Amino acid sequence: MEEDPRLFEVFLDVQRGLPRQGPGSDESTNQAVSLCRGLPNNPVILDIGCGPGMQTVALAQALSGSITAVDIYQEYLDQLKERVQSRGVAESIEILVADINDLPFPHQSFDLIWSEGAAYNMGFENALVDWRRFLKSGGCLAVTELVWLRHDPPAPVFGFLENEYPAMTTVENNLETIRNSGYEPLAHFTLPDSAWWEHYYGPLEEKLPALYEKYSDDADALNVIESTKSEIEMRRLYPDWYGYEFF
Repeated sequence: MEEDPRLFEVFLDVQRGLPRQGPGSDESTNQAVSLCRGLPNNPVILDIGCGPGMQTVALAQALSGSITAVDIYQEYLDQLKERVQSRGVAESIEILVADINDLPFPHQSFDLIWSEGAAYNMGFENALVDWRRFLKSGGCLAVTELVWLRHDPPAPVFGFLENEYPAMTTVENNLETIRNSGYEPLAHFTLPDSAWWEHYYGPLEEKLPALYEKYSDDADALNVIESTKSEIEMRRLYPDWYGYEFF
């Protein structure tokens, strides 16, 4: 998809209009907030790869501070703008188009860096190393990452995820990467299965019939949609083997 702009647009169409761009929930965001230690009363926060920003709003409601929310796709940021206005938190949130690989901020600018489901775009270790320069001394980072939860996964799910995200590894290996990147792990937890379905896979699955009809004469586009359907089915069949971990 990355090499074919037309198919990437199909991918964006598949994802368009969803409440979230990946697994998560307000409950999980709030749980992660409660585990961040030593934040000032009015923290300066950076939400990287914010998407349509459900977690951005949850952060604004949980913490008295200022948030800069960045994403490379203006369409998602337009959704976020509508969301923050309707929820009455627009004054505390700055919305900015930015590439996570080239963030335009001075060093040591933020008390808290947040990223749900976006670090994999850079690679988990690369993201940790790069983003650390933006943290103030004693600041916190909260990030979710796709992980294996059990060893020796069944061949179908291993093959699918090995193809989709070959860098995916275990919680233990990610904790080691966190330490080696200059951080002290404070806590971690696995997102519940409901966080995959309520605001992400559920709405996404409801879109599929209309997408199959829209692209019925486009075999390449149908392959993109079929891959999405397979991804959802893998989650339905093998939820105990992999998940998103909040570090």
